[in-house]
Amino acid sequence: MASPLSDGDALLAADQLGAVHFIGIGGAGMSGIARIMLARGMVVSGSDAKDSVLLTALRAEGATIHVGHDPAYLQGASTVVANSAIRETNPELAAARERGMRVLHRSQALAALALGHRVVAVGGTNGKTTTTSMLTVALQHCGVDPSFSIGGELTESGTNAHHGSGDVFVLEADESDGSFVVYLPHIAVVTNVQPDHLDHYGDAAGVEQGFVDFANSIRAGGRLVACADDDGSARLAAVAAAQGIDVRTYGESPSADVRLDRLRMGPGGSTFEVVDRGRRVGGVSLRVPGRHNALNALAAVTAAGALGLAIPIVLEGLGAFGGTRRRFEARGEAGGVRVFDDYAHNPGKVRAAIATGRQAAGSGRLVAVFQPHLFSRTRDFAEQFGQALAGADEVVVMDVYAAREDPLPGVSGALVADAVPLPAERVAFVASWSAVADAVRARLRPGDLLLTIGAGDVTLLADEVLARLGPLTPSGPVSPSGPVRRA
Repeated sequence: MASPLSDGDALLAADQLGAVHFIGIGGAGMSGIARIMLARGMVVSGSDAKDSVLLTALRAEGATIHVGHDPAYLQGASTVVANSAIRETNPELAAARERGMRVLHRSQALAALALGHRVVAVGGTNGKTTTTSMLTVALQHCGVDPSFSIGGELTESGTNAHHGSGDVFVLEADESDGSFVVYLPHIAVVTNVQPDHLDHYGDAAGVEQGFVDFANSIRAGGRLVACADDDGSARLAAVAAAQGIDVRTYGESPSADVRLDRLRMGPGGSTFEVVDRGRRVGGVSLRVPGRHNALNALAAVTAAGALGLAIPIVLEGLGAFGGTRRRFEARGEAGGVRVFDDYAHNPGKVRAAIATGRQAAGSGRLVAVFQPHLFSRTRDFAEQFGQALAGADEVVVMDVYAAREDPLPGVSGALVADAVPLPAERVAFVASWSAVADAVRARLRPGDLLLTIGAGDVTLLADEVLARLGPLTPSGPVSPSGPVRRA
């Protein structure tokens, strides 16, 4: 649909929207917004291409849900919500336009819910879902009970959104289409600024300007929290400070205002201490692995400090954080093989996932299965994806998950597989989804860690492989059956 930036309408509060119909309600972001509206007593309906667990949950919470798309489903609605993945030719969106109905972008609907709250908007090319989740859990530990909307599900609660009783609203600010400028946050967090979504921004300079616009959307008297370790984020911090925005940086860099110190990483997590402008304020033991997650936690600490919360209690809350679904999520173990799943879908995210997998694998091998997401992203970053996957011992690349795009001539997962700088026998491109599980199983042996990576339906592969795994020998599978332990 059209960018919300082209709409001149003033932002309405949620209670002025009337009955709301969501096109594509089963998406992570859309379902979360619908869930909060339902909790506020609003009338919600929605449609999606196929049924899902999320749709079942929304029905149970009071939404009227349709499978498929038909203009008749707009009956009784005053407002229609869609996101950038919904094409203007969608029969419901086209009918809403023709009838002159109020049509909001997903970000505008979320901004309407956040009006009247102290808004913390978490953005960044990588890490925003985990950082938003960590901050939410830490605030809950402090007794704040924030409202939140996250692009993933918290492991502890199994939900991606909540209508809280407090005055804080924590939301994940998606930069993919530039719509993250609508939230007008009191605190904006930027984990990093790296090239991605070039179909929207055009080039790396366009991405950086998008984040400058995001920083400029901070309310007067608000604060930007930015990572000092990332070059793009550090440049953003400098630009924002020069424009008079209050900036607080974090990271391992000696120049950071809030510094991560004495970092110790293990296969199941990490420990570190926090130094706030030269004062040591406490330590934490994280239950999620990876240096990037330690930095995500530090971003949450810095944002919580900007809200005036006691850092030692915030650190206690972070120690209880159990992770987010599809962010290096343990899926099970069979035949001596541990299986994890990760949503990573750009080169930076994939590199971090591979580094975490390597750390968790210990003395075992890391076998990675990657499904590229979007033809345009595959075209733009095939070489970078190949380099990011090089840290694995074995790599299987699936074909592109199209999502909202039409195929591009000559663009397939083979571009990524060809770019992986490993011996040819250790890399495979498997074009057929149905053939992937057997191709992966043939490469596994006891002691391996299997990591499925991507934003598409590659997540279903974990169960497919676990179902096929049995007792394995170093030379490969020897039995089609055996004990399976799922996480």
